[in-house]
Amino acid sequence: MKTVILYATKHGAAQTVAERIANKLDSAALHNLAKPNIPNLAEYDCVIIGSSIYAGSIRKEAKAYIKQNAAVLQDKSVGLFLSGLRPAEADKVFAENFPPQLVQSAITNALLGGIFDPEKCNKFERFLMKTVAKHKSYISTINDDDIAIFTRNLTTC
Repeated sequence: MKTVILYATKHGAAQTVAERIANKLDSAALHNLAKPNIPNLAEYDCVIIGSSIYAGSIRKEAKAYIKQNAAVLQDKSVGLFLSGLRPAEADKVFAENFPPQLVQSAITNALLGGIFDPEKCNKFERFLMKTVAKHKSYISTINDDDIAIFTRNLTTC
Protein backbone atom coordinates (compact mmCIF):
# COMPACT_ATOMS: atom_id res chain seq x y z
CA MET A 1 0.00 0.00 0.00
CA LYS A 2 1.25 3.48 -0.83
CA THR A 3 1.43 5.99 2.01
CA VAL A 4 1.80 9.76 2.03
CA ILE A 5 2.57 11.86 5.10
CA LEU A 6 1.32 15.43 4.85
CA TYR A 7 2.30 17.91 7.54
CA ALA A 8 2.00 21.58 8.42
CA THR A 9 4.63 23.19 10.60
CA LYS A 10 5.79 26.63 11.67
CA HIS A 11 9.13 26.00 13.34
CA GLY A 12 9.84 22.41 12.26
CA ALA A 13 8.53 20.21 15.09
CA ALA A 14 5.73 18.65 13.00
CA GLN A 15 8.26 18.03 10.23
CA THR A 16 10.54 16.25 12.69
CA VAL A 17 7.64 14.05 13.81
CA ALA A 18 6.61 13.37 10.20
CA GLU A 19 10.18 12.36 9.30
CA ARG A 20 10.35 9.98 12.26
CA ILE A 21 7.04 8.42 11.22
CA ALA A 22 8.35 8.06 7.65
CA ASN A 23 11.49 6.33 8.95
CA LYS A 24 9.31 3.64 10.54
CA LEU A 25 7.19 3.02 7.43
CA ASP A 26 8.22 1.44 4.15
CA SER A 27 8.67 4.07 1.44
CA ALA A 28 6.20 6.69 2.64
CA ALA A 29 6.18 9.94 0.67
CA LEU A 30 6.59 13.10 2.77
CA HIS A 31 5.19 16.53 1.92
CA ASN A 32 4.92 19.92 3.64
CA LEU A 33 1.41 21.33 3.09
CA ALA A 34 2.85 24.86 2.85
CA LYS A 35 4.76 23.91 -0.30
CA PRO A 36 3.29 23.71 -3.82
CA ASN A 37 2.61 20.51 -5.76
CA ILE A 38 0.81 18.59 -3.05
CA PRO A 39 0.60 14.94 -4.09
CA ASN A 40 -2.63 13.63 -5.62
CA LEU A 41 -4.45 11.55 -3.00
CA ALA A 42 -5.73 9.18 -5.68
CA GLU A 43 -2.22 7.70 -5.82
CA TYR A 44 -2.23 6.69 -2.13
CA ASP A 45 -4.05 4.13 -0.03
CA CYS A 46 -2.99 5.57 3.31
CA VAL A 47 -2.83 9.26 4.22
CA ILE A 48 -1.21 10.55 7.39
CA ILE A 49 -1.90 14.19 8.22
CA GLY A 50 -0.19 16.11 10.99
CA SER A 51 0.16 19.63 12.24
CA SER A 52 1.76 21.65 14.94
CA ILE A 53 -0.57 23.31 17.44
CA TYR A 54 -0.59 27.01 18.28
CA ALA A 55 -3.09 28.43 20.77
CA GLY A 56 -5.25 25.33 20.43
CA SER A 57 -5.39 25.39 16.62
CA ILE A 58 -3.70 23.43 13.89
CA ARG A 59 -1.94 25.25 11.07
CA LYS A 60 -4.14 26.93 8.47
CA GLU A 61 -2.54 24.86 5.68
CA ALA A 62 -3.70 21.65 7.37
CA LYS A 63 -7.22 22.99 8.01
CA ALA A 64 -7.60 24.11 4.40
CA TYR A 65 -6.26 20.84 3.00
CA ILE A 66 -8.55 18.72 5.16
CA LYS A 67 -11.56 20.85 4.21
CA GLN A 68 -10.76 20.69 0.49
CA ASN A 69 -10.19 16.93 0.55
CA ALA A 70 -12.77 15.77 3.11
CA ALA A 71 -14.68 13.57 0.65
CA VAL A 72 -11.54 11.86 -0.68
CA LEU A 73 -10.16 11.30 2.82
CA GLN A 74 -13.30 9.38 3.79
CA ASP A 75 -12.28 6.66 1.31
CA LYS A 76 -8.69 6.37 2.57
CA SER A 77 -6.98 4.79 5.54
CA VAL A 78 -6.11 7.87 7.59
CA GLY A 79 -3.82 8.55 10.55
CA LEU A 80 -3.79 11.94 12.29
CA PHE A 81 -1.05 13.39 14.46
CA LEU A 82 -0.42 16.59 16.36
CA SER A 83 2.83 18.16 17.42
CA GLY A 84 2.66 20.12 20.63
CA LEU A 85 3.82 20.35 24.21
CA ARG A 86 0.51 19.92 26.05
CA PRO A 87 -0.78 16.33 25.78
CA ALA A 88 -3.76 17.05 28.03
CA GLU A 89 -5.22 19.22 25.26
CA ALA A 90 -4.96 16.63 22.46
CA ASP A 91 -8.57 15.39 22.49
CA LYS A 92 -9.87 18.96 22.53
CA VAL A 93 -7.60 19.99 19.65
CA PHE A 94 -8.69 16.99 17.55
CA ALA A 95 -12.36 17.74 18.29
CA GLU A 96 -12.10 21.45 17.49
CA ASN A 97 -9.87 21.27 14.42
CA PHE A 98 -10.81 18.13 12.48
CA PRO A 99 -14.17 17.05 11.08
CA PRO A 100 -15.74 14.62 13.60
CA GLN A 101 -16.24 11.93 10.94
CA LEU A 102 -12.55 12.09 10.03
CA VAL A 103 -11.44 11.70 13.66
CA GLN A 104 -13.88 8.81 14.15
CA SER A 105 -12.86 6.99 10.98
CA ALA A 106 -9.10 7.52 11.45
CA ILE A 107 -7.14 4.36 12.14
CA THR A 108 -5.21 6.21 14.82
CA ASN A 109 -4.62 9.70 16.12
CA ALA A 110 -2.14 10.97 18.67
CA LEU A 111 -0.20 13.93 19.97
CA LEU A 112 3.41 12.85 19.45
CA GLY A 113 5.24 15.61 21.27
CA GLY A 114 6.64 18.95 20.34
CA ILE A 115 9.61 21.23 20.44
CA PHE A 116 10.13 24.69 21.86
CA ASP A 117 13.26 26.23 20.42
CA PRO A 118 13.66 29.88 21.47
CA GLU A 119 16.13 30.37 18.61
CA LYS A 120 13.31 29.79 16.08
CA CYS A 121 10.68 31.92 17.82
CA ASN A 122 9.94 35.61 17.68
CA LYS A 123 9.85 37.80 20.81
CA PHE A 124 6.11 37.40 21.29
CA GLU A 125 6.28 33.59 21.04
CA ARG A 126 9.17 33.49 23.53
CA PHE A 127 7.21 35.76 25.89
CA LEU A 128 4.14 33.50 25.70
CA MET A 129 6.14 30.34 26.28
CA LYS A 130 7.93 31.92 29.22
CA THR A 131 4.83 33.35 30.92
CA VAL A 132 2.14 30.82 30.02
CA ALA A 133 3.95 27.51 29.59
CA LYS A 134 6.91 28.35 31.85
CA HIS A 135 9.46 27.27 29.21
CA LYS A 136 12.54 29.43 28.90
CA SER A 137 14.97 27.18 27.07
CA TYR A 138 14.98 24.47 24.42
CA ILE A 139 12.70 21.54 25.16
CA SER A 140 11.68 18.53 23.08
CA THR A 141 8.94 16.14 24.15
CA ILE A 142 8.91 14.16 20.89
CA ASN A 143 8.64 10.57 21.98
CA ASP A 144 9.93 7.80 19.71
CA ASP A 145 8.01 5.17 21.70
CA ASP A 146 4.75 7.02 20.99
CA ILE A 147 5.72 7.32 17.33
CA ALA A 148 6.37 3.57 17.23
CA ILE A 149 2.92 2.89 18.71
CA PHE A 150 1.35 5.32 16.23
CA THR A 151 2.99 3.57 13.27
CA ARG A 152 2.13 0.09 14.60
CA ASN A 153 -1.51 1.18 14.74
CA LEU A 154 -1.27 1.88 11.01
CA THR A 155 -1.03 -1.81 10.17
CA THR A 156 -3.50 -1.47 7.29
CA CYS A 157 -1.24 1.07 5.59
